[in-house]
Amino acid sequence: MTIKKVLAIETSCDETSAAVIENGNHQLSNVVASQIKSHQRFGGVVPEVASRHHVEQMTLVMEEALKQAGVSYEDLDAVAVTEGPGLVGALLIGVNAAKAVAYAHQLPLIPVNHIIGHIYANQLVQPLKFPLLALVVSGGHTELVYIEAPGHYEIIGETRDDAAGEAYDKVGRVLGVPYPGGKHIDEMAHKGKDTYHFPRAMLQDESNDFSFSGLKSSFINTVHNAKQKGEKLDPNDLAASFQAAVIEVLVKKTIRCAKEQPVKQIVLAGGVAANKGLRTALKEAVEQELQDTELLIPPLSLCGDNAAMIGAAAFVESIKTDQIDLTLNAQPGLTI
Repeated sequence: MTIKKVLAIETSCDETSAAVIENGNHQLSNVVASQIKSHQRFGGVVPEVASRHHVEQMTLVMEEALKQAGVSYEDLDAVAVTEGPGLVGALLIGVNAAKAVAYAHQLPLIPVNHIIGHIYANQLVQPLKFPLLALVVSGGHTELVYIEAPGHYEIIGETRDDAAGEAYDKVGRVLGVPYPGGKHIDEMAHKGKDTYHFPRAMLQDESNDFSFSGLKSSFINTVHNAKQKGEKLDPNDLAASFQAAVIEVLVKKTIRCAKEQPVKQIVLAGGVAANKGLRTALKEAVEQELQDTELLIPPLSLCGDNAAMIGAAAFVESIKTDQIDLTLNAQPGLTI
């Protein structure tokens, strides 16, 4: 199927987003309605609240995306939507909206994996070169994905427990910073020093997998023990020590994998890709140890959940379908 313009929809968690993407690499619009303020008082995303907001915003976001792109439904060649992974209620809002548009305008419907979308966000910056290695770091996922060619994915490393972003949010609650905690911890880390030397789990073994549960427990125990003893800990040093442990494991395992399976590019993807400490450390490591490998890091606007990345990935996924598939359903546990 040959397509040129795609309306993409993303509702996997707490952002309602629609975008119009041309040729898989040109962003005509990317509208995101965030729900962060609604979930902050709960300290995390409440699925039912997220779903209700998606219902309220979906039509408005799609109309705004078309308006900003200067196109109508008649100008579109397909509709793309996140089918998973994510919150089932949230996903269903986007999937059903996409099915309605596809049916009403007789457009092919392209389902996209949310994680693959994060990877292809980099294609909106510059062309991807294969084979490549993607480090995906988000609230729900931490994975190393080897992509030999477009559409051919192999997970060669993943978290065995908590995702890095999830650990950031839980540590953020202990530090008392607003949700989501990652941004605040990153800011605090740049003001502190790695004085607590938290564990770097699975760094010395040969596995490409990650584990952040022990790090999170060590952090929490350190804080609780200090409170019981009446000791005061420097919150900036705590943040710096936690972040240093996360980043060292992520960067070293990524570099090691790239050396074992030579790639033309390393791409950073996911919400935690916005972390300044991670961006800097990965850039320095690639420059020092992989001079012949190109590093792609998406702009901050494409790190979080957004529909533009779904539209970019849709051009690769479009080879699998050329029809209106009204049987499409949400798959909250979808894997690559």
